[in-house]
Amino acid sequence: MSKIVTVGEPMSLFVAEQEGPLEDVRRFSRFVAGAEVNFSIGMARLGHQVTYITQLGEDPFGRNIGKFLRQNGIDTTFVTYHGSRLTGMQWKQKVSSGDPEVFSARKNSAASHMTVESIMRLDWDGVDHVHLTGIPPALSLGCREMVYRFIQEAKSRNVPISFDPNLRPGLWPDQEEMVQVINHLACQADLVLPGLEEGRWLTGQPDVQGIANYYHAAGVKTVVIKLGAEGAFASSEGRCFYTEGFRVRQVVDTVGAGDGFAVGVVSGLLEGRPLEEAVRRGAAIGALAVMSPGDNDGLPDRTGLEAFMEAASS
Repeated sequence: MSKIVTVGEPMSLFVAEQEGPLEDVRRFSRFVAGAEVNFSIGMARLGHQVTYITQLGEDPFGRNIGKFLRQNGIDTTFVTYHGSRLTGMQWKQKVSSGDPEVFSARKNSAASHMTVESIMRLDWDGVDHVHLTGIPPALSLGCREMVYRFIQEAKSRNVPISFDPNLRPGLWPDQEEMVQVINHLACQADLVLPGLEEGRWLTGQPDVQGIANYYHAAGVKTVVIKLGAEGAFASSEGRCFYTEGFRVRQVVDTVGAGDGFAVGVVSGLLEGRPLEEAVRRGAAIGALAVMSPGDNDGLPDRTGLEAFMEAASS
């Protein structure tokens, strides 16, 4: 299987055990959150080797996250601990429909103090793929410089890069800067994975073909646009197609579905599958992700994934 490297901010996630406004909830269950965490766990459960680069606080929550990553088979060689900065945290509302309210406490977190030095010890020998999101460059200028350097290092070694915008407008000083930086990063990737609304926001294009053409014109080989329950649209090397979404029993929590989709597409391509099969796998994992409460609880192992896709086809 492939060796993948990613960098990001894992956080302690507290999910409400009862519906209602967060300020009224008395009990929460603890999970681990973060787009790159979800991606890493999903890839590891499918048998791929994942190295996660991050910085946690030297606090109980940071230590818990470190243990969680290791228990999920993720290489934490390059996870460091900051003695005076805290691990980021999130609180998430419980809802029976729609997207939950999420409150974050991550300003000046340990992860936001990562720098170029955080990636310089990485041994690139055998690295097959780099996966990045638009979250780390929003955390601080130091993190942004780190991501730019990470891309330079990967490209100098011809290591393919996938990029999921994962827009977090609240972390940016203004929309113009967010769009400029995210697009600059995305246009250096080999595979870009925006959601439909993200794509419209970033490119100014109203439809999927326009979004795809925007990134193709900048040199991006493959663009896969997430359409939620409707599936996805993919465009690569002059051909394009739609993939239908999978039927789900009940939508429990939509957070993390896009990260699961990225797992499916990237893992499929790394395993040499045609783009059509990889995108269908992405749609399947995204469907599984929305049927569980945590951000990554529903990410399947290979047996579970194959069983779900086979049942959906019968």
